[in-house]
This record gives sequence, C-alpha cells and structure tokens, in this order.
Amino acid sequence: METPVVRQLRGLLDDGVADGTLGTGSKIPTERALCDTLQASRTAVRGALAELEREGRITRHVGRGTFLAELEGEAHLPDVARTPLQTSPAEIMATRLVLEPEIAALAARHATQGDVEHVEHCLRRGNATTTYEEFEAWDSALHRAIAAAAHNGLLLRLFDTMNAARDLPVWGSIKRRSASPERRRGYECSHGEIVAALLERDPDAARGHMRAHLVDVRTNLLGPP
Repeated sequence: METPVVRQLRGLLDDGVADGTLGTGSKIPTERALCDTLQASRTAVRGALAELEREGRITRHVGRGTFLAELEGEAHLPDVARTPLQTSPAEIMATRLVLEPEIAALAARHATQGDVEHVEHCLRRGNATTTYEEFEAWDSALHRAIAAAAHNGLLLRLFDTMNAARDLPVWGSIKRRSASPERRRGYECSHGEIVAALLERDPDAARGHMRAHLVDVRTNLLGPP
C-alpha cells in the first residue's frame, strides 16, 4: 500500500541510486537509522520495507541486513510506467498473455541464483498469507520477480506499465469478486509449476505453465472466451 513512508523510502533509495551512493546489492540503512532519517515509527518503517520487498526493490536476509535488489526504480521509468492507464480488465489480460509467457521463458534462460531465490521467496510468502490482500500483493510481487529475472530492461518497463494498470479500481473490484479458496489453491499450484520450470531452466515449460495460468485467471475474471 502506498503510504507517505513508502514514498519517502522509495525516494531515499532513488536519490541514492541517482547520486551513485547505492547500486545493485548495496546494503541500505538499518530500521533504526531509517526511523531517524524518515522521522517515522518503527512500525511504519517496517511496513514500508515490506512493501518495497513485495515490489522486488529490496531483499532482506536474516542476520545480514537489507539490500537494494536492482537499479530499476520508479524514478527511472517513464511517466507512463508510473501512472495507471485507462484500460479494462480484458485489455490487461490480453496484454499479459502476450508478454508474460515469453518473459517466463526468458527468465528460465537468464535468471541468476539470486533471482531464483527471490522468486522462491515470493512464492513461499504468497502461499503463507492468510488474507486476500496479502495474497494479491505477493502474487504481484512473484510475477514482477519473474519479469526482473528475464534481465531485459525494456521488457521490464513494459511489464511495469502493464502492471500499473492493475491498480485501477475496476481491476481490483472484479478480481475480488472472482476470488474463492478453490481458485486461490489453483493459483498456488500454477505458481508452483511456473517456479519449478524456472528452477529446471526449462523455457518451454515456463512459457506453457505461465500461459495456462493466465488463461485460467482470464476465465475466472471474465468467463470463457
């Protein structure tokens, strides 16, 4: 959720990237230091860190600290990639079906060990959630982690532009109405198949499982084609 502290923390990271003090893999300040810098409570800072972790912007390792995951931040994206587009759920799903299966295939070829660990982390966190909102947040984080693992900057920007459209109220409304425990279990199974294909470095399987997953999502949201 976009809160003032999330915006402040994102801006702090963007400034560090812009002035060269932060880069991929850089360790960011501790929670206590961020509380002082942002003049925010520990709870607010932890919530902001959790949100940026879901976005794939940072990674957290117990006993080691918190690190910048990648250089692509909102400050480096064109305005269109940071502004939800006026579109429809049908257009969003059509675009996802064009982009994401091929992104998954590229990720199977090019993902680093760190990428794979982050994808698995998002999968585990999503499966462990107990609320609809948490599951949706980690679902989005998982798909973006796969997109980042393809290591194609232009495709990642296209993905972010497309993904921003999912913030539209109409998308959230139709997605919530279509949700059920059975469908969530189906999504978890599909996510597991996609991640397994990435682990096996099998582009064809990754492409096929992603396409099957998105066809299932489209049917659940919009009905049979």
